[in-house]
Amino acid sequence: MTDDFDVKQRVTKEAATLLYFGAEKEYKQAKEKAAKTFGVHFLPSNLEVALELHKIAEEKEGTKRSERLVQMRKEALEIMRLLGRFCPVLIGSVWRGTIKQGSDIDIAVYTDSPEEILIILKAGGIKVQKTAWTTVNKRGVTLESFHIYSETTSKHGLEIVVRNREEAGKKRKCETFGDELKGLGIKELERVLETDPTQQFIPA
Repeated sequence: MTDDFDVKQRVTKEAATLLYFGAEKEYKQAKEKAAKTFGVHFLPSNLEVALELHKIAEEKEGTKRSERLVQMRKEALEIMRLLGRFCPVLIGSVWRGTIKQGSDIDIAVYTDSPEEILIILKAGGIKVQKTAWTTVNKRGVTLESFHIYSETTSKHGLEIVVRNREEAGKKRKCETFGDELKGLGIKELERVLETDPTQQFIPA
């Protein structure tokens, strides 16, 4: 039992290490590669790997990580205010407080006209680098979203996900942590920055 636990721990750490250093981009591939390294067939959960990844980032980056998180949250707030009428929500690792070197800012907005977002970003001095439509199938339902890629003045990556208006407020499950993907709206992010700017949102 202890041996199995130890091996699982090693697989978890290896998968997280692969993700941290960019050897793998996706959790599934990182876990499979780590399991193959140790010659086992069982895989840790995404949550276990995510928590280990968070731990590695904390150990490697220390106080600089906290400073970067606050800066990224402040930059996210500026962009969210710019897009205020589209119900912007900060999601991803900047919301969670689990950033690592190379993490970007992820913001979801809701409108049936993605071109409106592009016009506002351009007017706000944000240069769009790339755009792409993405289609995913969840429980038999096809969901389409428009992704806008840019970067902030501090050179942090920025990804804005444009979803249909009817999706605003709908509950989503986080595929990594397994909990509800709540994120932070403008008022919530303002409150976090005022009271506890490095607050983490990780399942207990």
